Amino acid sequence: IDPYGFERPEDFDYAAYEEFFSTYLVILTRRAIKWSKLIKGGGGVQRSMTVKRYIRKGVPLEHRARVWMGVSGAQAQMDRNPGYYQRLLQGERSASLEEAIRTDMSRTFPDNVHFRKDAEPCLQGPLYNVLLAYGHHNHGVGYCQGMNFIVGYLILVTKSEEEAFWLLDALLGRILPDYYSPSMLGLKTDQEVLGELVRLKLPAVAALMDGHGVLWTLVASRWFICLFVDVLPVETVLRVWDCLFSEGSKILFRVALTLLKHHQASILEATSVPDLCEKFKEITRGRFVTECHSFMQVGVGHARGPPGTQGGSPGHQRAHPTPPTLSAGDGAT
Repeated sequence: IDPYGFERPEDFDYAAYEEFFSTYLVILTRRAIKWSKLIKGGGGVQRSMTVKRYIRKGVPLEHRARVWMGVSGAQAQMDRNPGYYQRLLQGERSASLEEAIRTDMSRTFPDNVHFRKDAEPCLQGPLYNVLLAYGHHNHGVGYCQGMNFIVGYLILVTKSEEEAFWLLDALLGRILPDYYSPSMLGLKTDQEVLGELVRLKLPAVAALMDGHGVLWTLVASRWFICLFVDVLPVETVLRVWDCLFSEGSKILFRVALTLLKHHQASILEATSVPDLCEKFKEITRGRFVTECHSFMQVGVGHARGPPGTQGGSPGHQRAHPTPPTLSAGDGAT
């Protein structure tokens, strides 16, 4: 069992992981000291170039919830709307929404000991509550498959239903608008943008995809809709999310391009559609993605997102109206 409650796979390479973690632990300790000095006192985490630089180098788990809440604007929204989360849970009921969420409860992280019905405490209850509250909060989205995995990670990190709710609101309302709407226009758009970026930066891979008639929605939709959950190792996903909450969706493009660029030679060996699909599964496994610190150094430092996504606050790529029940500002800048 890893520190987050996930069972190790049978073929888990303990020797390679121990070799990596012995080095990474030194980095984590050094980062924890720096973060403790930066955020000492009771104030919130404010966006700044220093904070951005620190986030790119990694946020220790004990500070992650506070940092995510601060840089995403979630803390500001929660402070502006005291009691709102509880009112959502106590308000209207939707039988169809509740049924859709219940259907996915047992499918959410069956390999995690904290989400099993016999766990004490069992996180299925908080997971259900956050999804239900968000469905009532944002009728345009309601509930969409994939949201359960995202909320599961948010609860594991924050250990707070209300904080998980407001972080979900930051993600779906401002950072990734229209990813989970019925039309999924934002998701589809970003997948098309990824295709164009690959055509620009990795033309041989793009030509291979085009030659086999493979759409990016086939091979990369799970990367984007689950924000790399259940795609990359847990600690690597959390390092990606550190930057996602701080800098917005450009990090998703950078991670995708890093994976493709690093494994370009292997991908180009594919000779059929099934072979190509298998290659895309293989590139999300192994030492390169497990060693999250060096992976993020490559991904954040060298891969570049689409034009117009550099800098700015999370979600700046697309305007998204704040629900009328909330304050107009998102506190992210």
